[in-house]
Amino acid sequence: MATKPQVIALEEHYLDAELATHFTGLDAVPPKTAPRLPKVPERLYDLGTLRLKEMDEAGIDFQVLSHAAPSLQKLDAETGVELAKGVNDRLHQTVLAHPDRFAAFAALPTADPQGAADELERTVSKLGFKGAMIHGLTNGLFIDDKRFWPIFERAAALDVPLYMHPSIPDPRVIEVYYKDYVERFPTILRAAWGFTVETATQGVRLVLSGVFDKYPGLKIVLGHLGEGLPLYLWRINMGFARDGRGETWFRDAFTAHFWVTTSGFFSDPALLHCIQEIGIDRVLFSVDYPFVDNPPGTAWADRLPLAPDDKAKIMNGNAKRLLKL
Repeated sequence: MATKPQVIALEEHYLDAELATHFTGLDAVPPKTAPRLPKVPERLYDLGTLRLKEMDEAGIDFQVLSHAAPSLQKLDAETGVELAKGVNDRLHQTVLAHPDRFAAFAALPTADPQGAADELERTVSKLGFKGAMIHGLTNGLFIDDKRFWPIFERAAALDVPLYMHPSIPDPRVIEVYYKDYVERFPTILRAAWGFTVETATQGVRLVLSGVFDKYPGLKIVLGHLGEGLPLYLWRINMGFARDGRGETWFRDAFTAHFWVTTSGFFSDPALLHCIQEIGIDRVLFSVDYPFVDNPPGTAWADRLPLAPDDKAKIMNGNAKRLLKL
């Protein structure tokens, strides 16, 4: 009988108590009684007994930990740099306590691009972090803006990926696109739709910006099966061909520089489509804990209609290669 593959999950969130005090408005940490997210606040703050128990119960061997949105992305430069070292050092202590169960993505103070690049290098070179996670806009700016390119330059030089994670849409977008429905359907700003639109737009903008031409070794991870972009690759290519680009220009860039994870998206048809479009070597398992429960993710993975070798790539092999685990 085939042995069960090791399970590595790499979009698994937590909250740093100090950083969380800076979240306000729609980003504020939900109370423990929030009906929309039962038990989520408790789980976000737990990096020990409860988390490990729920990993064991679901059959998850290893998590790559990352701070929950919006992390440091909405702070001013001075505050972000001041907080970042403590946030990442505390996460490092968690990894040291359980090195066989946890690794880490850094939180970066992107409002200070040079400071963020330096913090990325410090956490990778000195603390053994596996890359960094960036959440949404930085004070109204997409991360492809050239003032942020020192971060990409450093990530490429260090050969570590940057995970582009959603955050609440810009207030201007909420006003125009979503305000009519936010009260009745608050998740329209988040997983139901707003997260996808914001982060897929960021993915497209990264290709358009030319950052991959400048830094050909740059690696980007998108969660939620690529925020829909794999489904749209053919049409996006067709559109940009009308602008004088080659027929596969966007697709070539996407498949060369992007990886996707299954975080919070446990659908056979969607997964198989991603595999067909970008190849099985660029798909990695994730749950999106604690915003999504572990058991549905691993139960889905157990019944995937894939050959054992292909399933093992998704469950651990691709993560080991990308993150050098």
